[in-house]
Amino acid sequence: MVGEIREVAAAQISALIDELQQGYEHWSMVPANERADILRRAADLYQQHSPQLAALIVAEGGRTLSDALSEVREAIDFARYYATQFETMFGKEHPLPGPTGEENKLRYHGRGMFLCISPWNFPVAIFSGQVMAALVTGNSVLAKPARQTPLCAAYCVDLLHQAGVPKSALRLVPGPGRMLGESVLAHSALAGVVFTGSTDTARYINRQLAARDGAIVPFIAETGGLNTMLVDSSALPEQVVSDAMLSAFNSAGQRCSALRVLMLQREIAPRVIELLKGAMQELRLGLPNLLSTDVGPVIDAAAAATLQAHVQRMESEAELIARLSVPAELAGGSYFPPQVYRIRQLSELTEETFGPVLHILEYEASELPELVRQINASGYGLTMGIHSRVDENIRYIQNHARVGNVYVNRNMIGAVVGVQPFGGEGLSGTGPKAGGPNYLFRFCSEQTLTNNTAAIGGNAQLLGGMD
Repeated sequence: MVGEIREVAAAQISALIDELQQGYEHWSMVPANERADILRRAADLYQQHSPQLAALIVAEGGRTLSDALSEVREAIDFARYYATQFETMFGKEHPLPGPTGEENKLRYHGRGMFLCISPWNFPVAIFSGQVMAALVTGNSVLAKPARQTPLCAAYCVDLLHQAGVPKSALRLVPGPGRMLGESVLAHSALAGVVFTGSTDTARYINRQLAARDGAIVPFIAETGGLNTMLVDSSALPEQVVSDAMLSAFNSAGQRCSALRVLMLQREIAPRVIELLKGAMQELRLGLPNLLSTDVGPVIDAAAAATLQAHVQRMESEAELIARLSVPAELAGGSYFPPQVYRIRQLSELTEETFGPVLHILEYEASELPELVRQINASGYGLTMGIHSRVDENIRYIQNHARVGNVYVNRNMIGAVVGVQPFGGEGLSGTGPKAGGPNYLFRFCSEQTLTNNTAAIGGNAQLLGGMD
């Protein structure tokens, strides 16, 4: 037992929305520098409470200790980055050109009430990043956490309230997604939705928003990916194996950026596979609160069952290369062993497999352009890895692949706020990228002010510039 949560009832939603509508009117008038300072105070509180936040991530989300601490740091980065971005880009009026005797300015303001829907795999970082971006731009927020990790979200909301966010501007609404969708997505007060999760759920939200009356609102979605790593014969096998294992099995493969298909040029494939099989034997499955654990559990029994169904299909359609076993003392938990299968075509995978299952596809050097075409044809475009020491190959893949984040000669996970803004295209998301310079724009409306300064007795600005 980690804790207890009382889910919101459908009858409560209307009153919460009314409160947040009124709260928006007040919160949007708080000076920009004060809202930015509140985010900085929140960052300090997250830092002070990092042991408690990390413990919740481990206990409720099943993440390892190192993953949990990295996630808390990412949430802190979101707070400080968005505070600085907002002050620099949004917290002031921007002069625009115009004729003499006329003053033109551009300013930004919040849209209204945002619905923020976050996933269980980053219950602190993604939850906080969504909410902080909406708040600092002057919106009120209805925060819907994943049903598997509401306690992490509740702790974050409490810290944000302590930092100075009024309760009338931020409310937590744990509960069934479909019920909240029916209650909130059709409401006329809704000013925008930010979502991280499955492509199917994103499609549902998009349909609900399209069917509603009233204003057309922004939908910021970050979904999954069929992420690949392309490796040519010039790559260093030891580095490929190290980066591929981290990308595929860290966080038990439960990252939207995780590696799903390792594409090996045929000349290098035997050596890489040999090293991979040996390196996998060093991975330790275990309780996530132990420092010795490399791979913890998947989120729940339902996730494990979905993964099991996938590997049963792979058993008949693909070749098993390597599979670890679950220690006897972990039987009964939602542990799923890392495993690797050789497939013949990328088309054998039609959707994301969200767990520690890696697929290997071998190719000839002449097939590289066709592989990139197949990756694009899958419709997913989130992350891609490239391992090569041939600049021409790297440039070709970068220029032709339609993916949001490309990583060269390194692992594919752990995007850093402000350094590797994260987000995809196609079936992998709408953009703009979280933790990037364009993200906050989507939470704002623009307003221009044109003032005929000559109407009050002449062009004082022009006269002031005369000798």
